This record gives sequence, C-alpha cells and structure tokens, in this order.
Amino acid sequence: MNRRAKRILITAGPTWVAIDPVRVISNTGSGETGITLARRLAQTGCRVTLLLGPAAAQQPPATFAGITLRRFRFFDELARLFDAELKKKYDAVIHTAAVSDYKPAATAVNKIRSDRPELTLRLVRTPKLIARISRFASQSFAVGFKFEPGAAQAILIKRAQELLETAELDMVVANTAHKGRYAAWLVTISGVSEKLNSKNAVIEALVQTVTGL
Repeated sequence: MNRRAKRILITAGPTWVAIDPVRVISNTGSGETGITLARRLAQTGCRVTLLLGPAAAQQPPATFAGITLRRFRFFDELARLFDAELKKKYDAVIHTAAVSDYKPAATAVNKIRSDRPELTLRLVRTPKLIARISRFASQSFAVGFKFEPGAAQAILIKRAQELLETAELDMVVANTAHKGRYAAWLVTISGVSEKLNSKNAVIEALVQTVTGL
C-alpha cells in the first residue's frame, strides 16, 4: 500500500515594506535555503507549496518542478497568502522567509521628491507571522529559523529556545555566520543537535526530519 504523500508548506525569500509607490525597505534574504529545501522535498515525493518573495526572480522554471509556487513581494501579500495556506492541512510548515520586522507607520501616496535634504521615517512593528502557525495549523510540524549574525552559540541557542516556546514551534534552526563561516543547530524541546557546518547539512537534516514524520 502506498503511503500518502506528505504536504509541506515553505516560505522563503525577503519581504518588502513600502516607503512610497517606488521605494521599499527590504533585507538581504536570498531565498536560497527555502528554494533548495523545497526542491529536495519534492524529489522525495512530498507535495510542496512554496511561498517565495522577491528574491530569485530569475530562477529557471525547472527549479520549481513539482512545486506549487506562489509569489509575493510585500509583507501584507505574504501575510494574506500565509493565512490562507495555513488553513489548509499541511503535515509540516517550514518558515524560512526573512520577514520584515518593521514597516513605515505611513506610506506616501506619491513618490517622495529626491531633492529633500533629509528624510525621516517612523517605523512600527509588523505582526509576527510565525505565531500564526500554532493559531491556524496546530496539527502541523512547525519549523522556524533564528538567524543572528556573529552571535555566540550560547546566546543564539537561548534565543532559539525562546522562539520555540513563544511561537509554540516543534523545531527552530538556530543559525549564524561569522567571517564567512556558517554554523547551525536544530533546537527542539528535547534538546539541541550537534553543530551543522553548512546550509546543505541543515537542509538534509530537515528533509530527514520531515520525511520521517
């Protein structure tokens, strides 16, 4: 008897928040981890839905073979897509997207003139999308990412454990980079994994975890 293909939801890439009709605030998220993870899981037979931000727009179509791809650019677009998808039944939700933590308190209706000597923006917090997983998809195995560039291992893992608890996740990938060296640990309520020295190692560990559910 064939086992039912696991359904996986992945978010990836950066999110934009608008300053005016032509300017945005973004981050350096590339979407690489989420895209590669989606491809690997699809190769194992999982049914993968990928919510992908404005990064990697030039990826060839073959990159997403076997993957249901939904694109977004702005924070509000991701929020709407995420809410809609979470209400469907997924075996696992893996939230790798680099979500904007702040947005302008007001977006200018017209393009702000470039001859102004200075521009002051007031930023306000955006809602924590990761907290919506436990709200709308408590049955799903939930994975979040905590990236802290240059953070010491103890501090990074402590922050990952805090996220694990506050967002009611099943696993947090605690990862950092310092002087070109990458390091990550998988944090669960049961403990902390051995150090993983590359993004590919993290991806393979997640593939094993998700396919073993």
